[in-house]
This record gives sequence, C-alpha cells and structure tokens, in this order.
Amino acid sequence: MFVAYVIVSSLLAAALAYTAARKLTHAPDVVADYARAGVPERWLTPLALLLLAAAAGLIIAIAWAPLGLITSGALAAYFAVAIGFHLRNGDARHAGTPVVLALLSIAAGTLNLVSR
Repeated sequence: MFVAYVIVSSLLAAALAYTAARKLTHAPDVVADYARAGVPERWLTPLALLLLAAAAGLIIAIAWAPLGLITSGALAAYFAVAIGFHLRNGDARHAGTPVVLALLSIAAGTLNLVSR
C-alpha cells in the first residue's frame, strides 16, 4: 500500500504544481477560465502559493505521515470549495478537474492511513 500512496501523492503533487504554475502566469486564457468560475484574478497568486505548499506537503509526507493527513484533508476542502464555485457560477461543465483532484486528495489521505 505504501507504494500506491507514494504514486498517488506524487501524481497529485505534480498536478498541483502544474496548476499552480498556470495560475502564476496570469495568462489571459487562465484568467478567463477562473473568472468563469467566479475567481477574481487577484486570487490567482495566493491560490497558486497554497497549491505549491500542498504539493510540497504531499512530498514531505512520504517521510512524515501526519503531514500527509493534514495536507490531504486541506486539499479535499480546497477542491470542495472549488467545485462549489463552479456550480454556483453555472460552470458545472468545468467542475470535472476539481472533482478529480478532490478524489485524488481523498485517495492520498486514505492510502496514507492504511499504509503506515
């Protein structure tokens, strides 16, 4: 189970780093995507920094399990809020990404618990 935990956490960390990097560009298409979900451009950098911290937390948690539980739980909450933003703003079509990332966060937390 530990190998599965490392794989899921690493994949999730890579996805978070990619998403954070996109947010940090403030490219017009990225800003438009987040605006459609109701996220103002001024939030992109702080949200990106949160995601980078979470990615680092997932990697560090491979050695220190308690951090993995905290990080996974926080990510599940983060993506639940993201799903809510999409749904509230009539952008359900684009809610798939945060749904998948929320599920990966839950999977990482669950695997963290059962692999130690």
